[in-house]
Amino acid sequence: MASPSHRIAVALLALASAAAQGTAYVRLPGGDFDSVLPQNAPGLPQRVRIAPFALRTTPVTIGEYLAFVRTHEAWRRDRVPEVFAGPSYLPDWADALHPDPQASPQAPVTGVSWFAARAYCESEGARLPTWLEWESAAAADATRTDARDDPQWRQRILAWYERPALRRLPPVGGPPDVHGVRDLHGLIWEWVDDFNALFISGDSRTQGDPDTQKFCGAGAISIVRRDSYAVLMRVALLSSLGGADATASLGFRCARSLNGDPP
Repeated sequence: MASPSHRIAVALLALASAAAQGTAYVRLPGGDFDSVLPQNAPGLPQRVRIAPFALRTTPVTIGEYLAFVRTHEAWRRDRVPEVFAGPSYLPDWADALHPDPQASPQAPVTGVSWFAARAYCESEGARLPTWLEWESAAAADATRTDARDDPQWRQRILAWYERPALRRLPPVGGPPDVHGVRDLHGLIWEWVDDFNALFISGDSRTQGDPDTQKFCGAGAISIVRRDSYAVLMRVALLSSLGGADATASLGFRCARSLNGDPP
């Protein structure tokens, strides 16, 4: 006879699988965008054009990730090679197939490496968003596609960073922005696909300096919008990590490229 914990896990898996089938993506229009990070050499236009893309409305949840590791056993905590997920991978789970029993299955999953997040998104026919896609989406508020020049908006976001981290996170599903995307701020940090290309330099060398390129590999970058402190904190965190790293506040959501089809 199955134990109560096993029956609960099976029920949770069924709910998560059903939810994953109806995972919501919304279309973001893309367009011209000014990143906090320079995109060209000094003296050249810094504005970039982002192609339309689709983004998950909410981060991936614990229940959804449980369903993933049950069907993709190579990503179980007791089986994944350390080169793809280090000791901080799913640290709060009771074991390889049982999340923290006191955590909501609708809370965002954290403690997931970049490699694991990327594999999850591929299983959903998607990918991780690029930094520019994530940054452009995160610039929106409830009524504007770009609210970054509003000091009150910036202060609301900064207030989250000043609050102590929660031991257990609330469920996803905060108020939607103008696109219908939720929880880009105020809940977790999020992986992006090109996290390892982000590097902030505080020195006086320019991005196009050959010595800078040799030293940094991906190139040191200075800061264009120094008032976007909250976003720059995310850059600093992501640029400090390796692909197998994970933290208790770092989760992810997925994106899809658009080829004229609805998301």
